Amino acid sequence: MFDVVALGEVLIDFTPQGVSERGNPLFERNPGGAPANVLACLAKLGKETAFIGKVGRDQFGTFLKQTLEENGIHTGGLVFDGQVNTTLAFVHLQPDGDRSFSFYRNPGADMNLHPEEVDFDLVRNTRIFHFGSLSLTGEPVRFTTFEALKVARDAGVLVSYDPNLREPLWESLDLAKEMIGKGMAYADVVKISEEELTFLTGLEDLEEGSKALMASFGNIRLLLVTLGPKGSYYRTADLSGEVPGFMVKAVDTTGAGDSFLGGILHGLLERDLDLDSMGEQDFLNLLLFANAGASIVTTRYGAIAVMPTMEEIQARL
Repeated sequence: MFDVVALGEVLIDFTPQGVSERGNPLFERNPGGAPANVLACLAKLGKETAFIGKVGRDQFGTFLKQTLEENGIHTGGLVFDGQVNTTLAFVHLQPDGDRSFSFYRNPGADMNLHPEEVDFDLVRNTRIFHFGSLSLTGEPVRFTTFEALKVARDAGVLVSYDPNLREPLWESLDLAKEMIGKGMAYADVVKISEEELTFLTGLEDLEEGSKALMASFGNIRLLLVTLGPKGSYYRTADLSGEVPGFMVKAVDTTGAGDSFLGGILHGLLERDLDLDSMGEQDFLNLLLFANAGASIVTTRYGAIAVMPTMEEIQARL
């Protein structure tokens, strides 16, 4: 039995690292992909994790499989594609550490995952199943993702979801909103950013937007909204609250939200997934722990390889 199984993309983030002696931009090859990042965080914190997805039969795919295994993530669900290459993302960093992405994915191997390539027993035999919206951007991985979600629901597995909107990867924002919403209908735990909350609800007010999203999807038991350096916010059917972030010198925010969600899922696993018995102080402690982990990641370049240890998080607290 795994603690968390995730389906989705694992890819290469090329992160800026200054310029060469000739004045050319330098990029560092960093393993990434939001679902894989979440698993890396959880594995670093001692949880049993497994990844389901697809990479190209190329040097990047081989490197990613090796990286997942080196970080304690089970790769029995990772398959190779001999026709389509591994997805690449070039990260563009702002002075404050915030970032944007340029993707080489038309298609990428992660999009080419077929249902017959998935070991659905991995989905049945986990305490939490996690997914994001990049696997909803096109076929056949979109169909495969929904098949996995049906299996998770039928098996009574807690479902975690990070919409993780990447506008350039969608044919249109209308399609993005539609598909992200379809994914939302399966989720027990949802993590979104402030900007994504506004995109989905049309509301800029945090309280009103979170209420509206919960009202639209009665299946959501815990909604989490990341607020960047300001911290994070949560809402359940009965409770809500905001937890401030930690002041750090951010150099790269890639993977911070994934570390946050990994910290949340770790805390829920430690509480035997008993969300109903959690009170206000429990949620505040949960978000404080997750905020601490996320703040550490922003001080480092990359994602999978720089997830914090339990000792580092405890020291930050």
